[in-house]
Amino acid sequence: MGLARVQPEPRDWKELGRSVLDGHRLSVDEAMAVLLSGDDELLDVLAGAFILRRACFGMEVRLHLIRNARSGGCGEDCGFCAQSREAAGIVQEHPLQSTEEIVAGAREAARLGAFRYCIVTSGRHAEPGDLERLCEAARTVKRETSLEVCTSLGLLDEAAARRLREAGVDRYNHNLETSERFFPEVCSTHGYEERVETARVVKRVGLALCSGGIIGMGETLEDRVAMAFAAAEVGADSVPVNFFDPRPGTPFAGQPRPSPADCLRALAMFRFVCPNTEVRAAGGREVCLGPLQALALYPANSIFTNGYLTTSGQGHADDLSMIRAAGFELGGLVQG
Repeated sequence: MGLARVQPEPRDWKELGRSVLDGHRLSVDEAMAVLLSGDDELLDVLAGAFILRRACFGMEVRLHLIRNARSGGCGEDCGFCAQSREAAGIVQEHPLQSTEEIVAGAREAARLGAFRYCIVTSGRHAEPGDLERLCEAARTVKRETSLEVCTSLGLLDEAAARRLREAGVDRYNHNLETSERFFPEVCSTHGYEERVETARVVKRVGLALCSGGIIGMGETLEDRVAMAFAAAEVGADSVPVNFFDPRPGTPFAGQPRPSPADCLRALAMFRFVCPNTEVRAAGGREVCLGPLQALALYPANSIFTNGYLTTSGQGHADDLSMIRAAGFELGGLVQG
């Protein structure tokens, strides 16, 4: 990705973690140094990030469960997405699910010990009728469970954001996806500034903001750093870091997956840049990290379980085994 990697001078990564914990704000050069660190430094980099993770979040791992409430048929042209207009026919499409179907998914999420239930719909934005159904579902989920509710419905205006908050939605997801520089290579049907404005709307109305992106789409290391700083700048309360798993039939199908070490370096960099923020090892965790995925828990304090929007994960039971075998524990709302 980007320019040839020139390894910087060796650093004391634990000391960097301690300095950030004491209030030092990571510089762009320091963030780049994390991504440029050698494989022989990887465990030291993770140890530095772990100082921050442990201080801010202890040993807890929060489970998030996604509900793909409307699949496919999106008119946007995001090159990575199996639900976009550029990838028609490669995923099973379905219209917006009923309130009862969405609530049933929440009951299952609560049974599995999830902390947060993430309701996601494809498309540029939610139409008024769909928004009302989703608000009704959120009200029911909040009434019947103790789950936090996150929605991801595309671009959002202030009126819609206020309706979601009034319905009991806790958090809104709208990923920046990548850097401002690289974004035109990813999508042409809307602009990066529209994504930033949605993030700002979310914060203005008092919703928590979930906003991260994807590494491995062909961006440079500088782009990854820029995305981390942009997430911090918009005030993201949660930063999901997705690892690109190319989908057949999409414009980005030919991209190679990022290496396990690069995925771990990226997670550590996000932790250094956003020390007090929930950092999530998100989509592509299993296939890109492989046998090293438990190491993601050292910088990250949350994961998705039971799969993603259009791909399956390793499964809830294996996620629990991984968490416990690595010496971590379930955080948030654990029910059984």
